[in-house]
Amino acid sequence: MNDDTGIRPYRVAIPDEDLADLRDRLARARWAPEPAGGKGYGVPTARVRELAEYWRDRYDWRAWEARLNEYPQYTTVVDGTRVHFLHVRSALPGAIPLVLSHGWPGSVYEYLNVLGPLTDPARHGLDTGIAFDLVVPSLPGFGFSGPTPDTGWGVQRIARAWLELMARLGYERFGAVGNDWGSGISVELGRIAPDRVIGAHVTQSWCEPPEDAPGLVERLSPRDRAAMRAWNDYLENEAAYGIVQGQQPQTLAHALCDSPVGLLGWNAQAMHEHGLDTEAILTHASVHWLTGTAGSALRIYAEELRDPPADRSAFPLAVAQFPGDLPSVRAFTEHNHDLRSWTEFDRGGHYAAYEVPDLLAGDVRRFFSSLRDG
Repeated sequence: MNDDTGIRPYRVAIPDEDLADLRDRLARARWAPEPAGGKGYGVPTARVRELAEYWRDRYDWRAWEARLNEYPQYTTVVDGTRVHFLHVRSALPGAIPLVLSHGWPGSVYEYLNVLGPLTDPARHGLDTGIAFDLVVPSLPGFGFSGPTPDTGWGVQRIARAWLELMARLGYERFGAVGNDWGSGISVELGRIAPDRVIGAHVTQSWCEPPEDAPGLVERLSPRDRAAMRAWNDYLENEAAYGIVQGQQPQTLAHALCDSPVGLLGWNAQAMHEHGLDTEAILTHASVHWLTGTAGSALRIYAEELRDPPADRSAFPLAVAQFPGDLPSVRAFTEHNHDLRSWTEFDRGGHYAAYEVPDLLAGDVRRFFSSLRDG
């Protein structure tokens, strides 16, 4: 990878032969036999087959490609790797710059439904007193950023890359918004550069019990106790993919880069029960498949094990909790961070920006309004 730091316009244009190859591979799939009574053994074959047949016969990548190409996109090289990003500016004066970070197995498509409300509030019936300039990068190793040429692209290195990217775009001060891995990246941004990051709005704040707060666990509220039980249940019964990706990402990468059905089955475990519709699931899977990043996107789990970020920060943080997502323990967040806003909603799930964009955009607007006006 060269060190060209220029910012170059970009449009998604997947070759026709790549789409034909995908359909051909889907048509020749070999299906995994499934035992009777196999509930709890992973994503069912029937569900994967249903998704794969839709992908082959009904899914229109070109429609989703065109939707992304409605927005200005660019690429640049940061710290030796290519970074793809959307840069959507507001026409309103005084717009606050925000960098929005997605997670695994997502992509920049997570945020398409909130771009309009955040940049053009009048068109969406919202108060024009606050608006945002949005920078939405594909994480290094993900999607249109392409595979990273080296290791080490964990939360800390990505956060440093975002600082450089925002400076390169002329944003000295900005806010951060994140989901999934993007939540961790957003918090890390504020931790390492509190002088530049106005605040961070995240949808998860998954913290281990603080070691320097004896008795805190015993004093948890009933809500927080339930959240901790849910977290422990997740670790014991649903986190196998994270263990594999953390320990042996390259071993798994061979299968996911060669078989679209394998990729679909693996990625669907983190998506099919989280409220995403079939079109959204297949769009994220298509991005990973068509860009050749199904393997490199896994590595972020391994990097966290090798270089875990710090737990503490002292800049303004907002947490939005949605009922279809794994809950966070508020007491742990309050202990570790300068928590300014905690909102619990009655609908929405892990992919709230896609599922309930009105709620997420509204909470982002409220939080950054409070920081600006406070």
